[in-house]
Amino acid sequence: MRDIIYKGEKYIPDAVVFDVDGTIWDSTGVVEEAWNKALVDTGFGYTQVTAQRLKGLFGLPMIEIMRDILPDVDEKDLRRFEQVCNEYEEEYILNKSGVPYEGIVEVIKKLSEKLPVIIVSNCQSGYIELMMHHLGIEEYVTDYVCPGDSGLLKADNIRLMCDNNGLEKPVYVGDTQMDGNACEAADVPIIFATYGFGRIDNPAASIDSPEELLEILLD
Repeated sequence: MRDIIYKGEKYIPDAVVFDVDGTIWDSTGVVEEAWNKALVDTGFGYTQVTAQRLKGLFGLPMIEIMRDILPDVDEKDLRRFEQVCNEYEEEYILNKSGVPYEGIVEVIKKLSEKLPVIIVSNCQSGYIELMMHHLGIEEYVTDYVCPGDSGLLKADNIRLMCDNNGLEKPVYVGDTQMDGNACEAADVPIIFATYGFGRIDNPAASIDSPEELLEILLD
């Protein structure tokens, strides 16, 4: 068993909290299709998004992603584009799904036997539910939240999940520095999923595959 060291001390988690994109699955290929259709249908087809570009943006709040894609568009039109994006994304993911990382479903099942499994992602309402449905993990997830549901961003949503579920020592699993910053603000250690989209400075632990979580979190 590998230890989690947080603030110089061994840390024994009472729950595991997962990010979604870049940690549980990769939906950027499907989202690329949906968002490019949205760009055309809303009249902004002069630009395009790619899966690779999305990997560098996922984890940000949706409106910040929209501002990056359409930096010269006013807020009203950005909100209109965001709404269409959300509708098309839900339709495309419902019909096509993202790609789960190898072993993640079985890892979540095994972890749920010993620890509450919670999901916190900076996504729109309904996205987490679609992901859980496609992967068949609804019964293994204790709770979940996103800004679309709570109106809060990741750090506050982590705290919300702690309060709602009586957690004192959760650990977060994520793949970007934005995840790391949120965990620092929430005073929660982060395990860096190196197989995901980004990097994290000074994580409490790192994994190169989902299966390595079992070595860290289970006896």
